[in-house]
Amino acid sequence: MREGVSPQILFSPRVLRSLLPALSLVALLAAIFYLQPRAMSYFGLNLLLNLAVPIALATIAQMFVITVNDLDLSIGAYVGFTACVAATWLNQQPLLGIAVLLAGIAVYAAMGALIHLRNLPSIVVTLGMSFVWQGLSVLLLPTPGGRAPGWLLGLMGLKTPFLPFAIFASVGLGLIVHLGLMRSAYGVVLRGAGGNARSVARAGWSVLKVKMIMFALAGFFGALAGLALVGLTTSADANIALRYTLLSVAGVILGGGEFVGGRVSPIGAVIGAITLTLAASFLSFLRLNPDWQIGAQGAILILVLALRLLVTRAERAS
Repeated sequence: MREGVSPQILFSPRVLRSLLPALSLVALLAAIFYLQPRAMSYFGLNLLLNLAVPIALATIAQMFVITVNDLDLSIGAYVGFTACVAATWLNQQPLLGIAVLLAGIAVYAAMGALIHLRNLPSIVVTLGMSFVWQGLSVLLLPTPGGRAPGWLLGLMGLKTPFLPFAIFASVGLGLIVHLGLMRSAYGVVLRGAGGNARSVARAGWSVLKVKMIMFALAGFFGALAGLALVGLTTSADANIALRYTLLSVAGVILGGGEFVGGRVSPIGAVIGAITLTLAASFLSFLRLNPDWQIGAQGAILILVLALRLLVTRAERAS
């Protein structure tokens, strides 16, 4: 007769550490449903997760950069720039809009090459680029306005059966990136460049190419985040996504990622992004002063990270 999974394995520190992002999400959902039972419905979930897709896409973009031991401080400004492009050129002159978005992805790949070839701190390079993206956004849309293309409004307003579109899109995003980065042969090489770049180079792989690919993927998913954001808000603003920089970093770390070693989790990153999205609604239900909500979100993040640290210590001690 087949034996079941032993309780020792089920509740081992290693398993608990991997389940911590999901457990945090479940606990937050339970608290929201307790405070506001009406949220436990299709309409309620749709409102709660309204901005989950663009935040999840921005978090995945940041995850690709963190995988190779770098940090992108320009992702928020870049998402805002792509949103401005989508609300103007992509709507009025589609070919020009597509060309500009592709150019943005190419700039991201060039950033990765520059950081690697000149051995520059990614924080400094991406911080400088954040001002570039912000300046271009202001030139493109000095005041809030523009209009999202009709096809984008239709896509982000899609009504799916049983559960809101944001849930299906987030789950699909996490699974696709997980299969590509965690289960494919080349995904091992991409993650290996963050864990041990010298070994990857000795094996005959180009670390420069890996860096360019990872930064290009960050630019691609960042552009998707901007498109999704415009599809939800119907217009754009140069400052529409500045908070996404810190939210994306927090989402990756909350989802089990680490700043070194190429240790990331695409599914965990998506869960972390959704958790941060729900945290804002949870704090609103508590009627917390908006001025304190950002600090409270940080406190939630610190609490989860503290729990992860305790579980990690227990794992090492066992």
